[in-house]
Amino acid sequence: MSGPEQAILVVNPNSSAAVTEVMERAAADLRRPDGPPIRCLTLAEGPPGIETDAQVRAVVAPLARLVRHLDGEAAAFVNACFSDPGLAELRRATETPVFGIAESAYRQASADGRHFGVISILEAAIPRHRRAVEDLGLASSLAGDRAIGLGVSALGDDPEATLTRLVEVGEQLRDRDGAEVIVLGCTGLAPHREALQRALGLPVIDPVRAAVEAALDALSHR
Repeated sequence: MSGPEQAILVVNPNSSAAVTEVMERAAADLRRPDGPPIRCLTLAEGPPGIETDAQVRAVVAPLARLVRHLDGEAAAFVNACFSDPGLAELRRATETPVFGIAESAYRQASADGRHFGVISILEAAIPRHRRAVEDLGLASSLAGDRAIGLGVSALGDDPEATLTRLVEVGEQLRDRDGAEVIVLGCTGLAPHREALQRALGLPVIDPVRAAVEAALDALSHR
């Protein structure tokens, strides 16, 4: 295990402090007195939300700079955008383990041969998600990917309406696509995980939690 001065650094690649606070709450119960600290950070240079391929590309260089700058403080890095921007570049920038939240969620969701569905926020994200699933060799485990039609900034405007859309889309993934597990396709959806899980009767994976859990597991085996 790494020394006590080193932490799992969970980096929000967008500049929204509200999204970083969502990440803090999502990871809160994973902190342990005998484990590494878990710190959530905001990339100040990032856009308010990462929704397009151009925005994904734009945050790669500042993320890599931040990783290099904080390398001595980190037991592990978590790249906390569901598009896993620049994951390969970040892994080349440091010898410290780097975990992508989408990659971690897909691996957790497909464990034991389960078929998973992804709830995206916007239709434009779906091809990007599918490419990532295919690159991981998990295309046969993907039951479907459907969007709720809300951007990052709109997710907190009306939580009840957001949850209603999540349930509607989750039911489609479950009943039409055959999903056995649901993956939340955006960090900002984490506050709805437990309610959605109850509504659907299926496991619902928050990707930030999945990545932090993967980091904790990897560190425990050092």
